[in-house]
Amino acid sequence: MERGRRMRSAHPAGTAIAEIAIHTPASRAGPMTGQSLICEFTAEVSRDLGLNFAQFEDLYRWSVDRPADFWEALWRFDGIMSRTPYSQILTEDPMPGTRWFVGAEVNYALQVFRHATAGTSAGQPAIIAEDEQGSVLSLDWSELRRRSFSLACALERLGVAPGDRVAAFLPNRIEAVVAFLACASIGAIWTICAPDMGTAAILDRFRQVEPKLLIATDGALYAGKARDLTDIVLEIVAALPTLEHVVQVRSGHARGSIGATLDFEKLIARDDDEVRSFEPRWLPFDHPLWILYSSGTTGKPKAIVHGHGGILLGAAAMRLHMDLRPSYAADSEGERFHWFSSTGWMVWNAQVGGLLSGTTICLYDGSPSGPKDRTDWSILWRFVARHGISFFGSGAQFFTMCLRAGVDFSTVGGLSALRTIGSTASPLPADVQLGLSAHLRAAGYDAPWWLNSSGGTDICGVFCTGSRDLPPAPGRMQCRQLGAAVEAWSPEGKSMVGEVGELVCTRPLPSMPLYFWGDREGRRYHESYFDMYPGIWRHGDWVRIDPDGSCTIYGRSDATINRGGHRMGTSEIYQAIEGAEGVVDSLVVDVRTGDGESELLAFIVAAEGKLPQDLVVRIRESIRTSLSPRFVPDQVYFVAAIPRTLSMKKQELPIKRLFEGRSLTEIIDPSAMANPDCLSDFVNLATAFRASR
Repeated sequence: MERGRRMRSAHPAGTAIAEIAIHTPASRAGPMTGQSLICEFTAEVSRDLGLNFAQFEDLYRWSVDRPADFWEALWRFDGIMSRTPYSQILTEDPMPGTRWFVGAEVNYALQVFRHATAGTSAGQPAIIAEDEQGSVLSLDWSELRRRSFSLACALERLGVAPGDRVAAFLPNRIEAVVAFLACASIGAIWTICAPDMGTAAILDRFRQVEPKLLIATDGALYAGKARDLTDIVLEIVAALPTLEHVVQVRSGHARGSIGATLDFEKLIARDDDEVRSFEPRWLPFDHPLWILYSSGTTGKPKAIVHGHGGILLGAAAMRLHMDLRPSYAADSEGERFHWFSSTGWMVWNAQVGGLLSGTTICLYDGSPSGPKDRTDWSILWRFVARHGISFFGSGAQFFTMCLRAGVDFSTVGGLSALRTIGSTASPLPADVQLGLSAHLRAAGYDAPWWLNSSGGTDICGVFCTGSRDLPPAPGRMQCRQLGAAVEAWSPEGKSMVGEVGELVCTRPLPSMPLYFWGDREGRRYHESYFDMYPGIWRHGDWVRIDPDGSCTIYGRSDATINRGGHRMGTSEIYQAIEGAEGVVDSLVVDVRTGDGESELLAFIVAAEGKLPQDLVVRIRESIRTSLSPRFVPDQVYFVAAIPRTLSMKKQELPIKRLFEGRSLTEIIDPSAMANPDCLSDFVNLATAFRASR
């Protein structure tokens, strides 16, 4: 495939306006014609640098051994623009102090809107959005730009300046994308929480970053149930003294009022000379773009700051592996990209990143399975069919439930445009991937390519992923991402092949965090990733890398709870449980019960040694309202005490392993415990638990 005309820099150090990519159309009917983006990238690197790569592993090894060459080549291939030349691609400072593309000035929104002219002339939308009620809104590139620039001008008039934080409390709708691009345009720092999060969890995040302005919905619809969120918004506003302005997004689901606020629709409605002449600011490469949040495993969630330039490069690497192309094709509907997510998951950021490719992104605001009383796992497949989606991604648990429910692909509508299925969040069982592919073939469709990937909020990207050109690897990731020096390490720091070890990254990535908000000396940042292996990023996942380069993830090596791709730290769950009257202590573990299945177990120590009849109800309600319904335990047990180490840390991982079938002697040393006598309760409960499964 001819990728299109590309403006190249005059010398390796960069150029004033670096490489504006103008893509040619591509067919989307079935598998894409021509070669993959990775093949095109390989050919370009081979031609420009005089290299020869016989196979993917050669390309991968070059990308991690020669990081400056690789990232500059990707900068050029993706057409990243800079107003000023860069003097150095990356410094030799050890992680986490590495600096990238020193002297370059970029802007995420500029990279998105470079596609506006081509996309509009081809009649292709930038966004297609649908909700549970079947309401569909399509936004072309020019209108997306106008709305974003109208809001950007309004924010500047309200005194929002580069570096100010703008917080959002919004569902997965067009308003969230417009608001984010407006913030990026003026250098404001974006941060968002989803409406399904509890107030306490939201404030644990927003309080840290002290936002100047809040953009909030007054209601939401999920699983057939409309919610009036005005009381929650009022509580959030009252708890954030740094707020100077509140912008209300009217949902149609609210009966109350959130008081004196600005109206979102009015702020995006302008089309005057100021808006038409607005241009996004050029910003330093490492200017903060957004703040994402860790799951809060130990203490409050980490407020992770990523930069414009790092995210542009990290997103380019992801899209290279995703084989994600422009949507503005002359002879077809073009590429359409949907990855199911709420706004509280970093996958939402990756979904928006599709715009950087000139790809039409397709948003779905609602439950993937409908109301509980009439569960339907074909909802998203019908959405994919209605809009001719070519790339459909979701969490692994979703695909497991689809196979278990026996979704009939012959009844969901036409899926002939679907060429890629993406899976992440947790390991995808091989039989699920193979089973769904078989069902698609039985319905008369070509089996799509499966892109299994694993990464994290920390880098807002992936470490292990896939390539369309490699052999299928059901249940595994086909390869490591180009540029990501990922290895499996033993506790002693030995790199292993074919064995399970700690997932580490031995070289820096551009999308690693700039810093944690409020972590002035970088101590928490260092403790989070570099304590175990100094100078080496330890991610917190168990991984096995096989001789063929494929990767298998075995879950977290820390205590994060992962429910359907949404992660929450146990400290936040404990806060909700132990806030219920009558609870003295607690422990939670997510126990694997089969391929793609797990149960969340809670162990409760009650006051005065007895369990009030309504305590379980109150615990579940506390988690549902303060965190999310996703983290309500499947089983609640009463125990006399919670196992603790001599330093009084809860022993979550040993108990998890006990319930998954490991023997007590394998997983725990009673002499290292403060209260070894309590273990007999857990052994009995684990025996009964496994016998009932």
